Amino acid sequence: MSRFLFVTLPLPGHGNPIAAVAAAVTARGHEVVWAGSESFLRPLVGADAAVHPIPLRAHRGQAEQGMAAAKTRWEGYIVPHAKSTLPGIEAAIAEFRPDLLVVDQHAVAGGLAAHRHALPWASLAPTTMELGRPYRASLPKVEAWIGELMAAMWTRAGLPGLPPHDLRFSPHLLIAFTGAALVGDHGAPTRTELVGPALAARPPDPDFPFDRLEPGRRLVLVTMGTLSMDIARSFYDRMIEALRPLGERVQAIVVAPDGTIPDPPPHVLVRPRVPVLDLMPRLDAVVGHGGLNTVCEALVHGVPLVIAPIKGDQPINADQVAAAGAGIRVSFARARPQRLRDALTAVLDDPSYRAAAEHAGASLRAAGGAEAAAGHLEDLAGRVFAGAGGRHESRTL
Repeated sequence: MSRFLFVTLPLPGHGNPIAAVAAAVTARGHEVVWAGSESFLRPLVGADAAVHPIPLRAHRGQAEQGMAAAKTRWEGYIVPHAKSTLPGIEAAIAEFRPDLLVVDQHAVAGGLAAHRHALPWASLAPTTMELGRPYRASLPKVEAWIGELMAAMWTRAGLPGLPPHDLRFSPHLLIAFTGAALVGDHGAPTRTELVGPALAARPPDPDFPFDRLEPGRRLVLVTMGTLSMDIARSFYDRMIEALRPLGERVQAIVVAPDGTIPDPPPHVLVRPRVPVLDLMPRLDAVVGHGGLNTVCEALVHGVPLVIAPIKGDQPINADQVAAAGAGIRVSFARARPQRLRDALTAVLDDPSYRAAAEHAGASLRAAGGAEAAAGHLEDLAGRVFAGAGGRHESRTL
C-alpha cells in the first residue's frame, strides 16, 4: 500500500476528473488524503474521504476573453492560490507523510512542496490549455512571462536557485485527461500518459424534471460553463433565437442561471444545473464553449458538438473536434442566430458527425480513464518503493 496526497484547484472542471482518479486509487487499496478546501472537496469526494483542510481564500476574478484571460488566470488566480495554499499543503505532508503527491497542473504549490520535501510527484492536466505549450511557438514572450512568474513563486517559497523544470509538468509523470484524437499537432511533453476522460458517478439531481423530456424530439444540451452574465447573455440570446423555430423537432436544455432567459420558448427548458452524465446517453447534440470535460463526455457517448470557444484550451479543443469531423466550430462573439441554427441542424441531420463522434469517443474510452490513471500512479509509487529498498518514506526518484 502506498500513500498519495492529492491537490487540486477548487474548480469543478478540475476536481471532477481528479476525484475519479483518487477513487480508483483508493479502490486499489492505497491510502489517499486530499489537501484543500473542505467546503469544495467534501461534496466531491464524499463523507468518508480524508481531507486535510486548507481555507479557501477569494482571488481576483478572471477576464473572459483574449490574452487578458491568460494574464488574470495567472496573476489573479494561479499565483495567489499557490501562495495561500503552500503552507497548508506542507502541513499535510508533515502530518500524512505521503509517498508521492498527485497535483493539479495549475495548483503550482503542490510542485513547490514536492521539491521542498524531496517527494516524487505526478502532474494531472484537466485541460489541454497548456499541455502542448502553445505559447512557446506562437507567443514566446507570454511563455517567458509565465516562466518568470513560476521562478518568482519558487524564490518566494524559499527554494534555492531557479526551478529545475517547468512546474506545470512533473519530471516524473504527467497524466492528461484527453486522447490523441484531441491533442493533434499540439503534442505533449515526454513522460505524458493520455488517459482520456476520467468519469465517475456523481451525486444525483433529484430535482431535474426527466419527465418533461419528450422522446419524439431531438434532445440538445446548451452549456457554456461558468461565464459571467456580462459576456454570456448575448450568446444565450442568440442561441434562443436559433432554437425558436425548431420547436417541432428539437427540445433544448439550456444550462443558465435563473433569470438569464426570462421568457424561453416552450420547447426550451432552462435550468441552473443539470446532471450532465445522466443526460448524455439521451442527447443528440451538445452546444458548448469547448471545455475539455464536456467535449470528452460528449464524445465518449457519441454525441456531436457545436463549439463556440472563448479562451484557454477551448479553441484547441474546438479545432480538434472539427478536424475529427465530430462537430462544428462557430464564433462565440459573432455567430448570428441563423449561423448557430445551421450548425446545430447540420450536426443533427448529417449522420457523419455522429459517426465521427462515436469514432473519437471509442479512442478516448480505449485510453482507460480513471483506471488507467490509477495504474500509472501505482506504477510510479512502485518505482519509488523499489528505489527506497522497500521503505515508504519521503524520497527523490
